[in-house]
Amino acid sequence: MRPSNRVVLGVLALSVIGISFAGPLIRLSHAHAVVIATWRLFFSLIIVGVALMVTGGWRQWRTLDRSGLALAAGAGVLLALHFWAWNASIALTTIAASTVLVDLQPVIVAGASAAWLKEAPSRRQWMGIALAVCGAAVLGSADWGEPGAHGNRAFVGDLLALGGGVAAALYYLTGRRVRQQLDLWPYVAIVYGVCFVTLLSISVAARLPLLHQPPRELAIFVALAVGPMLLGHTGMNWAVKYAPAFVVNLTVLGEPIGATVLAALLPGIREMPSGRALAGFALVLLGILVAVMNTSATTGEEAVSESL
Repeated sequence: MRPSNRVVLGVLALSVIGISFAGPLIRLSHAHAVVIATWRLFFSLIIVGVALMVTGGWRQWRTLDRSGLALAAGAGVLLALHFWAWNASIALTTIAASTVLVDLQPVIVAGASAAWLKEAPSRRQWMGIALAVCGAAVLGSADWGEPGAHGNRAFVGDLLALGGGVAAALYYLTGRRVRQQLDLWPYVAIVYGVCFVTLLSISVAARLPLLHQPPRELAIFVALAVGPMLLGHTGMNWAVKYAPAFVVNLTVLGEPIGATVLAALLPGIREMPSGRALAGFALVLLGILVAVMNTSATTGEEAVSESL
């Protein structure tokens, strides 16, 4: 049974709140970028494993063909690359700039959706995507001019964030295809499992200090698993079965707003947004509303259906 469009949009809104905590939590951690991601996936898989056993969703794996299994595994590798690149960028550039660049995914997803999934955005949705991306650029540029954002470190951090965005875009596109064959928990179990093995392999190969993490770090890892991973990524993986990938991915552009606000409020960070950043917030929200909600005379659930 397909959920109502209000439910889909509500889940996406909660997902944006969840992923908004990722940047600030990563900034507060002193661990290596890959170590953070590995522990995040470890704690997430514990919860996913319990849900998989309770629902019996593992039985659906029998119906998955080789092509579907390969796509799901590929999505896991892409997610691992996304986490590595983005986590590393957080330490090199500002949280706002990093989240903006990693979230410039809708353009990639929208174009690829039209070619691969045969889900082309409408003219209105392209307009919303353009507005949101412009807003994200304004938000990011507000911090690029700050003293802490100068130098080669910030440039490398920006490139890593952009690379993480490309990996995430491909991850969502793959998820849209595979989620037509699998329910939520069987799907994320494969994706998160492959992602964890990939990150663990990188950690072992690079001889990174995985074990003997202090309680403060473990608390951050658990928070990343519960908020950004399960509420954020898992919520979007649920929604991508019922909405086009570019619509789901567009809502990710709300993350820089939440992340920047949290970065300003948290005592250990205190990155205050400027007036330019606030203008970027407004553009991002306007773009999301234009693309996701119907701007014609029709209203209500029927109107949202045109976007979803």
